[in-house]
Amino acid sequence: MWRSTIGKKTAMAVSGAFMLLYLVAHMLGNLKVFFGPEDMNDYAHWLRTIGEPVLHHEWFLWIMRPLLVAAVVVHGVAAYQLSRRDIAARPVKYVHPPRVSYATRTMRWGGVIVALFVVWHILDLTTGTVNPDFRSGDPYHNIVETFSTWYGNVIYIVAVLAVGLHIRHGFHSAALTLGAGGRSRDRALRVAANGLALVLTVGFLSVPIGVMTGLVD
Repeated sequence: MWRSTIGKKTAMAVSGAFMLLYLVAHMLGNLKVFFGPEDMNDYAHWLRTIGEPVLHHEWFLWIMRPLLVAAVVVHGVAAYQLSRRDIAARPVKYVHPPRVSYATRTMRWGGVIVALFVVWHILDLTTGTVNPDFRSGDPYHNIVETFSTWYGNVIYIVAVLAVGLHIRHGFHSAALTLGAGGRSRDRALRVAANGLALVLTVGFLSVPIGVMTGLVD
């Protein structure tokens, strides 16, 4: 299945759906910052205790992390290989290239931007390597410190916009791959893709905007 074009597109769709569910959950968790330090930090602590006493401390997070890494790798490798197949199938460019949306044209670069941002995000809010004043066990403080710097805001905003464009095209494409398309449903799928991309973009951007405006301090 992996060797076929359909198999690779299916792998991209399934891995993309898994990452999308993670993004929705992550965004909802981020919004806890608007309820103050206690709520945000309690939420972060709860994540580390999910599944107890069946699972030990932080086991849930360590189960999710390799699954997310696997999803990212499968998604990226499948995208690269499909891109190479497209080029090999038509080495000569169209005389009149077909009209495509901006999001479609930037899917590849958007994916690269998001991948680089994930590395930065981990170094910033997980390990604290690039955070101006990292405090272990105090995510509220770490978030405020990150978005109190111009470069932290720029990196985050660019990445979130790239994610939004990626989802706008990727959701619709994945739905078609998984058989949810059709003339009667295409418009609804496009509306859903646009709406989901907008909600996630606004939700993620609300955090740095909250810090910049003093709503979160």
